[in-house]
Amino acid sequence: MLKLAIARRSGLVLDDRELRRQGKSYTVLTLEELRRENRDGPLVLVLGADAFRGLPNWYRWQDILALAHIAVAARPRDPFDAALPGALEPLWAERRTADRAVLASSPAGRIFVVPTTARDISASAIRSALARGGDEARKVRALMPRAVWDYIAAHRLYAA
Repeated sequence: MLKLAIARRSGLVLDDRELRRQGKSYTVLTLEELRRENRDGPLVLVLGADAFRGLPNWYRWQDILALAHIAVAARPRDPFDAALPGALEPLWAERRTADRAVLASSPAGRIFVVPTTARDISASAIRSALARGGDEARKVRALMPRAVWDYIAAHRLYAA
């Protein structure tokens, strides 16, 4: 479904190496592989605010900003930067930028907050609405590309 969702979005590439990797898969290992393939170009790891807050619990999390930028997508009504774990506060203060051009002009090391549309919705809420069907399902139709909607309908995913 992700492949369908990004099919018409230039510049986005689906990379399934973590699904193919034997054993445990860690983000830092994937970023190391991507960095070997793209020595000098910018890499951007997109994380939700909740995942960003949990970063200190990740395997070798301190190495991530040496390999990529981090783009944080905040949820509506989530002042995530006010509740950062202590380990992230210095990184936030030193590495945060509001300038997208900084991400394009350097390979790694910055934290950028992605401006997001204020929709208070989650993937689990979408799946739940699809399972309920009817008007609930039609309401979430606008939240996904047509190709994804068609795939879900054709394969009867999430139906009760």
